[in-house]
Amino acid sequence: MSRSVTARAPAKVNLQLAVGGARPDEFHDLASIFLAVSLYDEVTATPAEALRITAGGPDTGRIPLGRTNLAAQAAQLLAARYGIAPDVHLHLAKDIPVAGGMAGGSADAAAALVACDALWRTGASPYELLNICAALGSDVPFSLVGGAALGRGRGELLTPLEAGGTFHWVLAVADGELSTPAVYREFDRLNEGVSLPEPSASAALLDALRAGNAAALAAALSNDLQPAALSLRPSLAATLDVGTAAGALAALVSGSGPTTAFLTTDAETAGAVAETLLTSKTCRTARTAIGPVAGTAVT
Repeated sequence: MSRSVTARAPAKVNLQLAVGGARPDEFHDLASIFLAVSLYDEVTATPAEALRITAGGPDTGRIPLGRTNLAAQAAQLLAARYGIAPDVHLHLAKDIPVAGGMAGGSADAAAALVACDALWRTGASPYELLNICAALGSDVPFSLVGGAALGRGRGELLTPLEAGGTFHWVLAVADGELSTPAVYREFDRLNEGVSLPEPSASAALLDALRAGNAAALAAALSNDLQPAALSLRPSLAATLDVGTAAGALAALVSGSGPTTAFLTTDAETAGAVAETLLTSKTCRTARTAIGPVAGTAVT
């Protein structure tokens, strides 16, 4: 057995997040167009006497380090499937914002799963790994596959999408966090008594993504959770305004927030928008990234 294995998983932005009404299981049907972007978490798996989680990087004090951590759950599910004791030390090297709407926890789960699969040499098929990912959460399957994809159901039923070019992003990280369940509760409150349509992918967005047309993609970006996120965190509106005024083609809340995402024409513009956001004091940090990028893999 190898002494250690490290796997890397990307963050995501939602180019579209169409949300239907609450289901009996309290989840919502979604049509989510995911794009993997070049911010990464790394998980290193090392043999140990018992399951142990450690973490390093920004805001790791807010990460649970017990068996409830998604990375720990991934290791336990894989071990149970193959009759292996989950005796592994998982170290999470965090660079994706914590609780920022960019699927950092899901990335950790996917990276832990791939790292443990390689460490234990289970030989799990891609289909088996995807099944485990789906059991862990709505965003975990996409963290595994990366690229661009349409997610249906809770977001876990994926259809790969063609992306005709590279898109340049700025990701502004707010202070604090927004709880995804709290944002969905606020979405339900704001839409109480409203008959919501079945969520579906935007044809205009799919065409723009396929063509690699940043301007057309900007015009089609949407997030049904954005009003709820802004209701709970009104200060995000100022961040969106600053980034747009600085030259971004479009701006939106990433997933359930509070990270905000800005699509730009090129790397130079992205750098300028990031600098303006930083000096505006409307966000804690601003990072540039490109997408799509590949999914989780051993480094």
